[in-house]
Amino acid sequence: MSDEIVFYTNPMSRGRIVRWMLEEVGRPYRTEVLDYGTTMKAPAYLSINPMGKVPAVSWRGVVVTECAAICAWLADACPEAGLAPAFDDPARGTWLRWLFFAAGPVEAAVTAKSLGLLAPADKARQAGYGSFEAMVDTLESAVDDGPYILGDTFSAADVYVGSQIGWGLMFKTLPERPAFRAYVDRISTREAAVRARALDDALIAAAQSAE
Repeated sequence: MSDEIVFYTNPMSRGRIVRWMLEEVGRPYRTEVLDYGTTMKAPAYLSINPMGKVPAVSWRGVVVTECAAICAWLADACPEAGLAPAFDDPARGTWLRWLFFAAGPVEAAVTAKSLGLLAPADKARQAGYGSFEAMVDTLESAVDDGPYILGDTFSAADVYVGSQIGWGLMFKTLPERPAFRAYVDRISTREAAVRARALDDALIAAAQSAE
């Protein structure tokens, strides 16, 4: 059983979220960069993630996929980083709530809207996100008091939820609201976030120069 964290990613993917999380955790890790359609779909990687998608993390004999799950797992596995409330801390409920809200209703609603597949008003109660507008208003309530989702404490929930909001603003899949913009501006200046962006941007630049 290896004690090395192995991080499977592509710098132009949701792997950027996990890169940031790994930088926040501060443990050494090895990066395996996979290409779309080739190594990402090869048998070796499909044995790790049958979906053939990144990111994934392997550590101590455990493979974890899905960004929110990876963030939560790393936070619990590395308590010294202070990125997750303890199991008996009431704040843990809030932490889990927003991690899974972003991974569920937010992701589903943003994707549905981007594809022109939002549930019509008379079917909204059948969709986990209800309506796009309700999802956005609820998401805003998680970050409008701040400075972080858990008040004064930065956590793995901010890595994941903040990444979702940041991408939503960048790609115009979420509305530009002052609370969203202020929140993203606050968390994006963290040293770990800056390091993570630099590492992934360097991989992109290297790939482009090799073409």
